[in-house]
Amino acid sequence: MAAPAPAEAPIPTRRILAFVAMVFGMFMAILDIQIVAASLSEIQAGLGASADEISWVQTSYLIAEVIMIPLSGFLGRVMSTRILFSVSALGFAATSFLCATASNIDQMIIYRAAQGFIGGGMIPAVFAAAFSIFPPSKRAITSPLIGLIATLAPTVGPTIGGYLSDAFSWHWLFLVNVIPGICVAFATFTLVDFDEPDWALFRRFDWTGLVAMAAFLGAMEFALEEGPSNDWMQDEVVAMAVALMCAGGVVFFWRALTRDEPVVDLSAFADRNFAMGSLFSFVMGSGLYGMTYLYPRYLGQVRGYDSLMIGEAVFVSGAAMFLTAPVAGVLSSRLDPRIMMGAGFLGFAASSWQLTGLTAEWDFNELLVPQILRGVSLMLCMVPINNLALGTLPPARLKSASGLFNLTRNLGGAVGLAVINTVLSHRQTFHGARLAEHVGWANPQALQTLSALEANNAAHGLDAHRAAISQLQGIVTGQAVVMSFIDVFLLFTLLFLALAGLVLFLQKPAPQGGGAAPAH
Repeated sequence: MAAPAPAEAPIPTRRILAFVAMVFGMFMAILDIQIVAASLSEIQAGLGASADEISWVQTSYLIAEVIMIPLSGFLGRVMSTRILFSVSALGFAATSFLCATASNIDQMIIYRAAQGFIGGGMIPAVFAAAFSIFPPSKRAITSPLIGLIATLAPTVGPTIGGYLSDAFSWHWLFLVNVIPGICVAFATFTLVDFDEPDWALFRRFDWTGLVAMAAFLGAMEFALEEGPSNDWMQDEVVAMAVALMCAGGVVFFWRALTRDEPVVDLSAFADRNFAMGSLFSFVMGSGLYGMTYLYPRYLGQVRGYDSLMIGEAVFVSGAAMFLTAPVAGVLSSRLDPRIMMGAGFLGFAASSWQLTGLTAEWDFNELLVPQILRGVSLMLCMVPINNLALGTLPPARLKSASGLFNLTRNLGGAVGLAVINTVLSHRQTFHGARLAEHVGWANPQALQTLSALEANNAAHGLDAHRAAISQLQGIVTGQAVVMSFIDVFLLFTLLFLALAGLVLFLQKPAPQGGGAAPAH
């Protein structure tokens, strides 16, 4: 069937330039989730923060961002994409500068929260714009582009952060955003022209719904971040956060389902494609952020890499994504999306399965193929998932739906990280106890290792027996750590194999001539 005439109309150059500027703004906002991941020790030293406090450099950003992402749909309708995006970009540049000037951890937490909240306004707008201003015939270009940015930015975050903190200082993790943020704000304010503000909506703004949503999402993010390291409900603060999350959730969903103009429109979930796409996005978020977290943690904790070495080692996945993006775009217009998603999920599962052979000696060469396979698989998955979720919605629902879709990816990442940290902690304790049972006086190999360590320590003038016991305990602990990583990789393998099986139950999508268009 021939595409409708409007779909083939030429796109004004200013809109293409506006979209490029918006994509760059989204890249900055998503990048800053992980840009500090490999450089937390440098920031901790610079601010004189404790090990418990420094994690809030990421946590505060994530909590604020997950609140803004769904809210941005309503704000985009009120203010227009032009005003919301340019204000967000300018605010992101300003708060980035403030982060660089922080002199203590309290200031940094406040500035990072402001940076995450303001930056979150840029992310969903790009997805909505891609499906609003471009005709279906351009889907093979726009979908891989936004899929690439959404997956590439957090993946290369540790790499870019590692280089900046090593070559300059940790302050440049934030200063690098200032000039580009101002340029993006100027470009979007000047070029974006594809929607108009509706200030009348602001008079019906649901302040109660906003407070409830902030309590629900903020408390959820806090509980997921802090729960694994504080024994979950055994910690009073985490228990209070869970209670606040439940209360906020009840009020939020009640307001969202009963008001004519809710702060977040949940009606998009009535669309089967959007609901399934959001489910896949949630799980992909756990894989994307989970693996981006696991690689640097293994390299730092087990291999003893510094921030620059970690950044260089994890760059491979980002390069694989970049090279796969155009291929994924071509395939998306020629293949059944179920085939692409199935291949991507199986590839991700294969990548995780290869990592179940992990040892404490694995280095760049051993991690090379799993990282390449993961990068390729992520791109094969993300393009059809984006099209599935947003490709058939009418333009009027795209802004709210885009916010919800991006929220599912971030929440998937938060849940994934909480599960990962819980599994790592519990399984390390379990494996440590099991290994300690076998490293006793009745084990000849253990005694032989202990004797060798004692001889080496005696040769260096140390307290031979005590030092040898300490070294043997370190070996056991190190092996328990590696085994806990293997358990997490096995969990990811099973999860993505299950997703590949779920694809078999999806209905074959109806031909659309390239994708979504306005409702008729």
